[in-house]
Parts: sequence; structure tokens; C-alpha cells
Amino acid sequence: MSKKGRMQRLAGLLELPQDIVLDLPRMTMLGNIQMLVENHKGIIEYTPELVRIRLKQGELVINGSDLVLGNLQVEQILVEGTMSEIRFNP
Repeated sequence: MSKKGRMQRLAGLLELPQDIVLDLPRMTMLGNIQMLVENHKGIIEYTPELVRIRLKQGELVINGSDLVLGNLQVEQILVEGTMSEIRFNP
């Protein structure tokens, strides 16, 4: 069994959230106008049409219009605007 598999099993046995045990990002969306990204590793690129956020497993790419960053903290970023595409790049 891989390390990731063992960690997932341990999280299940201890009833711990997998995002904490596996160091995964947590993304919470409100429609297509707001996204809160927690447990990120920094901003790679930011324009009003594109936001790229570094994750432990790669990057999160958000395309849209009138995108703005708010609530910038070490552990979370709030992206607001009209989001038309969200994808993960390993």
C-alpha cells in the first residue's frame, strides 16, 4: 500500500479530514462568482482574466472576467468575479 493510501486509511480510522492529513487544498465556491481556496502554496499569476494558484499537487487555474483577489492570507485566498473555467494542472 502506498503512503497516500496509508494516510487515507489512517484519516478514516481516526475520523480526521483527509484535506488536513494529505495536505490537500480545500476549495469552497459560491456559484461562479466567488471561490475560497485554503491550504494553497502561493499565487503564480494574477490578471483580471486569469488566476493561477500554486498547490502542493500542482496548480489551480481559474479563467474568467473581472477577477479580483481578496482576503489574502497565508492559508487562504478569496477569488471574486465571474469564473468561466476552473482546472487543475499537475
